[in-house]
Amino acid sequence: MTSIPNQLSMLRILLTPVFYVCLISPDPVTRQWSLAVFFLAAITDWYDGQIARSSNSVTRTGKFLDPLADKILTSSAFIAFGFLGLTPWWMVVVIVLRDLGMTGVRIYSEIKDLTFNTSKFAQAKTFVQMTVLYYILLVYVLKDVGWIHRQVGSLIPTLLSPDLVYALMLIVTILTVLSAIQYLFENRGVLFLKTGEQSLE
Repeated sequence: MTSIPNQLSMLRILLTPVFYVCLISPDPVTRQWSLAVFFLAAITDWYDGQIARSSNSVTRTGKFLDPLADKILTSSAFIAFGFLGLTPWWMVVVIVLRDLGMTGVRIYSEIKDLTFNTSKFAQAKTFVQMTVLYYILLVYVLKDVGWIHRQVGSLIPTLLSPDLVYALMLIVTILTVLSAIQYLFENRGVLFLKTGEQSLE
């Protein structure tokens, strides 16, 4: 029987297309639903980790299903930003390919029963990436909420200005590329060692 943490990861994957369709909708109310769906998915991410750790039920499947679900969700957000013209497509492609590629390497390492090291720099990249993602998502969705628009509507063009969004996304893209290079260098043994062998790092 599939564990609860893995079921929550699967739920996060199933919520992704719902989030995407709602976000790219021309209807403001539907876009607001995308925010609710995204937050629900984020809660399942936090909750499945808590359950797995507290019940000591971390499984091999969960080790790659959880990050895979995360990357599918975040990648869909960046793809939606590209579709909506909020972010340059070349940045979206770099970020999505890196995240899915590194997730593939992690899955490969699990299959080979090898440890894939996560650096502090990669964690910092994820923090910056998620901060920028939430910023763009919140401003884009909430700009059409009545009372928010009345209070700060004049600031929206500044908060979502192409130059600002471009600068934020450029930072994320650069960190994404650098962290990928570091990941591959520090975990190069994962790509070459056979099952059961131990990494020297």
